[in-house]
Amino acid sequence: MKKELSLEQNYNKLQNCELFLLDMDGTLYLGDNVFPCALEFINFLEENGKRYIYLTNNSSRAGTDYVDRLRGLGFPCDTEHVYTSGMATAEYLNQYYKDRYIYVVGTRTFYNEIKSAGLKAFNTSDYDGTDFEELREKLDEENNIPVVCVGFDTELVYRDLDLAVHFLRRDAAFIAANPDWVCPMPKGEVLPDCGSICALLTASSGKEPVYIGKPNRNMVDIISRMTGVANEKICCVGDRLYTDIAVAQNSGAVSVCVLTGEADEQMISEMETKPDYTLDDIGGLTSIMKLVR
Repeated sequence: MKKELSLEQNYNKLQNCELFLLDMDGTLYLGDNVFPCALEFINFLEENGKRYIYLTNNSSRAGTDYVDRLRGLGFPCDTEHVYTSGMATAEYLNQYYKDRYIYVVGTRTFYNEIKSAGLKAFNTSDYDGTDFEELREKLDEENNIPVVCVGFDTELVYRDLDLAVHFLRRDAAFIAANPDWVCPMPKGEVLPDCGSICALLTASSGKEPVYIGKPNRNMVDIISRMTGVANEKICCVGDRLYTDIAVAQNSGAVSVCVLTGEADEQMISEMETKPDYTLDDIGGLTSIMKLVR
């Protein structure tokens, strides 16, 4: 452990952890290159009865997509081991807006995830041009303003934005899966992510979204309710300070930053509140857990 870059100087917090929320890219692997110590850590958790969930802010893909990817990289993974911001968004909508219509701006995968949760979801792809206009008029006449729900939409078309702004200007609730501005791509390229789409909608409507994914505490709170594990017994492990570490700090969970991805020692040294624990890699966490078990 790098004590000068860690808020905690003993392992008491880690000793009490029952559930580990694991970022993936930059924490367990980089691209298709798996860190050998990552597999060792997962195997340690399984052998010692510790629970774990692979956690992602990417709302354009389904949980089953990540199950396939992780298995392909050699990680043990079943559906209960993966949780996405899309899944968290569906859970949030079911809790607060179960009986409302939900207008979805997102990929077909994200839309299906919301709809399969039993919500009354719809989007523009369900309608041709004529039906689309009739739908808008019908909902306006009924004063039935749906909740606007936005994800990372790599299939975005203009009329999706058009209808979203229409509803938001009529004071629709505004829920978004994740606040990321961009999605990193190979060779230093990026894609506009959910946060950028929401910024456009906010500029057009004046409405600010409620974000569900990291760094907002909603994602940890939802997982805590689902698993029965209190926030302070949850450990968030990741390489990004403004998502992985921030969500732990915002929710009262334990934070572990690994230096195998985005964060470096200089960035952490400049933080006002440092991670609970800063480690070279996730293998350091295995070593600590062996000491405190």
